[in-house]
Amino acid sequence: MRKQFLAAIFVALSSHSQFIHAQQPSAADIIEQAQPSQWRQVDPHNVLKISLPTGEAYIELNPHLAPNHTQNIKRLARDGFYKGLNMYRFVEGFVAQGGDASGTKTTKTASKRIPAEFYLTTQTALTITELDKNDGYAPITGFLNGFAVAQNETKTQTWQVHCHGVFAMARGNETDSGGTEFYTTIGNSQRYLDRNITVFGRVLEGMEHFNRLDRRPSGNEPFNPIKDVKVLADIAKEDNSQFKVMRTDSVAFDALIGARKNRNETWFVASPNYIDVCAMPIPTKRIAR
Repeated sequence: MRKQFLAAIFVALSSHSQFIHAQQPSAADIIEQAQPSQWRQVDPHNVLKISLPTGEAYIELNPHLAPNHTQNIKRLARDGFYKGLNMYRFVEGFVAQGGDASGTKTTKTASKRIPAEFYLTTQTALTITELDKNDGYAPITGFLNGFAVAQNETKTQTWQVHCHGVFAMARGNETDSGGTEFYTTIGNSQRYLDRNITVFGRVLEGMEHFNRLDRRPSGNEPFNPIKDVKVLADIAKEDNSQFKVMRTDSVAFDALIGARKNRNETWFVASPNYIDVCAMPIPTKRIAR
């Protein structure tokens, strides 16, 4: 299967830096032709459904890099902690933040403060799908399990980077002060926040619903109320939403990186043979509703 796929899409591709422009497959072609083995089904146990007045958003959590934050927010969701709270902070082009603005709501099984998970430390080098090593914020950038990540020189520290649409935990000045107040980045990538805040997921679907939230309170109306936050696996009978994400360790994704670095559409004149880790969209598709 791997050889067949290579034959189909790598007609004139010998490396990311060598292309025959006329025959290079487009990004759309690569995504369309990717075989089922090049995709992974997202585990509904690691998906949050956030119900907002503007619509439903689905978040894939990242238990590999931030297991404690993943576990804690699922407990918060199952406790009903977020129901009736608000998306109370909206900074244009930056973040939409939600939770308990008053800081007074008590938890049941979850913790209000948990230790930061700014990066995962491993004893040996952790293999990722690498991009070029010329990023200004980290020695190495690339992808791991469907998330944009970065690493230190020895690949023993790995963290999810602050791209558009990431899901992260806000905190105060104390590094371990986060636990309940989540946000998503709604503007450009905010890479200067890398390793300063725990990032532990990304928006799979529904980014537009965060963007459509009210910017400020209006009259006596509730300000961006959170209807509920649920773990998708817990509500399978009422919501059978299922998603697939292209495997970032697949041949298809490797080809997609090449196509994004050097666009072959006729409109393009210059091809930089480069792409920033946050400019590389990870193909995601809904397979059931």
